[in-house]
Amino acid sequence: MEFQNILSEKNQGILQITVNRPSKLNALNKATIHELHEAFWAAGGDEDVKVIILTGSGEKAFVAGADISEFSDYSSEEGKALAAQGQEKLFNYIANFPKPVIAAINGFALGGGLELALAAHFRIASENAKMGLPEVSLGVIPGYGGTQRLPQLVGKGRAMEMIMTAGMIDANQALQYNLVNHVTSQEELLEFAEKLAGKIMKNSLVAIKSAIKAVNANYEDGVNGFETEIEEFGRCFGTADFEEGTSAFLNKRKADFPGE
Repeated sequence: MEFQNILSEKNQGILQITVNRPSKLNALNKATIHELHEAFWAAGGDEDVKVIILTGSGEKAFVAGADISEFSDYSSEEGKALAAQGQEKLFNYIANFPKPVIAAINGFALGGGLELALAAHFRIASENAKMGLPEVSLGVIPGYGGTQRLPQLVGKGRAMEMIMTAGMIDANQALQYNLVNHVTSQEELLEFAEKLAGKIMKNSLVAIKSAIKAVNANYEDGVNGFETEIEEFGRCFGTADFEEGTSAFLNKRKADFPGE
């Protein structure tokens, strides 16, 4: 599959997807959102892909926001459709993706870029990272899940402050806010992400898929997360991975999960 705006590279179970528009600080446009969806869709059906690392090209930006020139003249209805389509095609798609997604934030992650990182299952950042939701400075609000996912991670008050001031926070403040899990040097960012991916891949990816579903259920309106947990817990008992994992534990050996 050929892409114009992203790079996709697979190595030993890890798929690195890189937003590659360095001249635009990797800003998201419609074409990039479509290509990201296509890359994730393909990864979902690729048995060789176990974990995805999502990052941006160059040293300046993860994704420095949306490409404002594409929607500066939109009507209210067009704006509503833009948010709905983007959330369905990419941001919600990533948040509910059945394989682990790690956002490796290098440089600016602003607006839609931060929302892209928020959609990942967890985030790590380089020391030079800057994060924020500046939309209100343009007379609009975050439309790709930022008003929902940011409070879940940092709390309502901090999210309100970030959104209302349209300001940026640095990597260390993001770590204090629980917005990111780890901070590394820029040189070590991807290597650290790969190490985390390696730890993940030692475990049952079938069980991890169930864990993603159960954790996400807690944040869905009208869904009882405890019931989803019970359902997924029971489902795990019928898998070959459960049989292998328990057998390995009882026989004091390392598990070799079949992924079934």
